[in-house]
Amino acid sequence: MDAKKKAITVVFCNAVVLLLATVAAQACLPSDRAALLEFRSHLNEPYIGVFNSWKGQDCCHGWYGVSCDPTNRRVSAVTLRGISEEPIFQRAKRKGVMTGSISPAICELTQLSGVTLSDWEGISGEIPACITNLPAMRHVDLVGNKISGVIPANIGNLAKLTVLNLADNQISGAIPASIARLTSLTHLDLRNNGLTGVIPVYIGRLKMLSRVLLSGNKLSGQIPESLTRIYRLADLELSMNRITGPIPPSFGRMSVLATLNLDGNLISGEIPGSLMTSSISNLNLSGNFISGKIPNAFGPRSYFTVLDLSNNRLEGVIPESITTASFVGHLDVSHNQLCGKIPAGSPFDHLDATSFGYNRCLCGTPLGDCGK
Repeated sequence: MDAKKKAITVVFCNAVVLLLATVAAQACLPSDRAALLEFRSHLNEPYIGVFNSWKGQDCCHGWYGVSCDPTNRRVSAVTLRGISEEPIFQRAKRKGVMTGSISPAICELTQLSGVTLSDWEGISGEIPACITNLPAMRHVDLVGNKISGVIPANIGNLAKLTVLNLADNQISGAIPASIARLTSLTHLDLRNNGLTGVIPVYIGRLKMLSRVLLSGNKLSGQIPESLTRIYRLADLELSMNRITGPIPPSFGRMSVLATLNLDGNLISGEIPGSLMTSSISNLNLSGNFISGKIPNAFGPRSYFTVLDLSNNRLEGVIPESITTASFVGHLDVSHNQLCGKIPAGSPFDHLDATSFGYNRCLCGTPLGDCGK
């Protein structure tokens, strides 16, 4: 009987050991857990409670915003958004506000492929330079905070990076030249910061880019011709900078470019006629020093939801060929030096006088009649 009890006890102990070993194998790595807790200690979020679940030994289970690789139980992503439809936000009935800074401890999560700390409004400090040492990183989204300092010089080390979104912060300095090594990048959004210097001349090497959004900075120099060789590029926004020089005519030969916003710069020269019959449907060139005439190059391929040429130095007449465009939604040629009669018919039959005001001598509907 004693031998039988002893055998049962041994089997039970072995089962407990096996169970504990299994649980331990399924838990996250202790060093990852420690890195997350150090990362959390530098942040304060008092309203939503996104960190309330960061308890217990297994950071791969039940920790809000933490994702792990199921094969090795390593932390693969930290996703914390200040605006969300998730139940935790619906219960709070408000958006989140988070203060503090991004701790370099995040760099100890050596298998991290994504970090999202977006729209918290109050996260400040600099982007840890060590983030460029995370070889698996694919997604960096820090939009909508108060992050300052510079973009890490070695950002180009992140060979797998597909999304870099640092918009709506207080980042200064130049766009690092190493960014031209991010050959997997599809989305680059650096809008509304304090970036200076020029757009890297070799940015055209990033053949996977579909969106380049650099508006609202202090960028200078000319538009790199290499941008026009990014054949997947659909949206290019360079508005409200200090960009000079001409518009590259080769923009008009890009097959998928739909949005070209260059407004609020110091761009000079003439409007390339190629833009009028290109794939571009949202074209904003307002607030520059563009001169010459509006190209008489419109045709059935011309399709514009927005065509804004206002606040430039354009002269001559509004070309008759614009009436052959397949569609023109919003048109604005105000604040130029245009003259002559406004063409009749579409799109002019749905526009009001503000689209044509403050020119040299435009006349006709919707302005006043032309004199004899």
